Amino acid sequence: MKRVTLPDGTDVPALGQGTWMMAEGMMAEGRGNRAAEIAALRAGIDHGLTLIDTAEMYGDGASESLVGEAIAGRRDGLFIVTKVLPSNASRTGTVKACERSLKRLGIDRIDLYLLHWRGGVPLAETVEAFETLRAAGKIARWGVSNFDVDDLEELAEVADLQGCAVNQVLYNPEHRGIEYDLLPFQHTARMPVMAYSPIGQGGGLLRSPALLAVAKRHDASPAQVALAWAVRQQGVIAIPKAGTAAHAVENAAALRLSLTAGDLAEIDRAFPPPRRKQPLAMI
Repeated sequence: MKRVTLPDGTDVPALGQGTWMMAEGMMAEGRGNRAAEIAALRAGIDHGLTLIDTAEMYGDGASESLVGEAIAGRRDGLFIVTKVLPSNASRTGTVKACERSLKRLGIDRIDLYLLHWRGGVPLAETVEAFETLRAAGKIARWGVSNFDVDDLEELAEVADLQGCAVNQVLYNPEHRGIEYDLLPFQHTARMPVMAYSPIGQGGGLLRSPALLAVAKRHDASPAQVALAWAVRQQGVIAIPKAGTAAHAVENAAALRLSLTAGDLAEIDRAFPPPRRKQPLAMI
């Protein structure tokens, strides 16, 4: 399986599992979905998707609890990522939020703890809290999410960027503005990009004639094409969500798909790469 190396030398899979909008059905009628989602996460793990991303914001902690149930008894070899809300990212608030996340996840250490997006708390204060948690063994490393180049430059004023493991941002063929400046900046800093929503939202991307044509040539699905496109270059980790075990297995198989120069050119014609700076896209 293709791997991506973090700044501290740790290797993680280039393809992981996202959990945004999972664990939404907490009433009795949602138990079937919950069981399917747990089965999906476990199937993904079985097929090498051992990086799992969640956040305290997702379902007000329900997603973290879902992940905790899915990984119970299977912690070894997993790489667990979660995020602190900006409103909780103060010196003391970060520590308290981390403790709550650890409890919901049922683990004693988070592999990667991210600031979900920029808020009103000074970055220096959040970084101090991250380092306190790292020294205490509560987290192994920290990073950020939804940061543009100017945000990372500001972060560099208060912390060594080598201490920031990743920047998690929206990236797929429909949203490729980061290729103009953010992706090159992070390559220079040796900071991987973690791509959320790599197969888009609402299914529009997967109905693209370009992706459908490429998928047909490779006897693949449009989702697999989108995932192969996202991780086609070094330093990009994609974290698609799968609601069923079959979907998780399909996602894992995307790493066996090698897109040709012609495939990439066809996707470029449908979704042109950026020619100028664009505002950082977020959802």
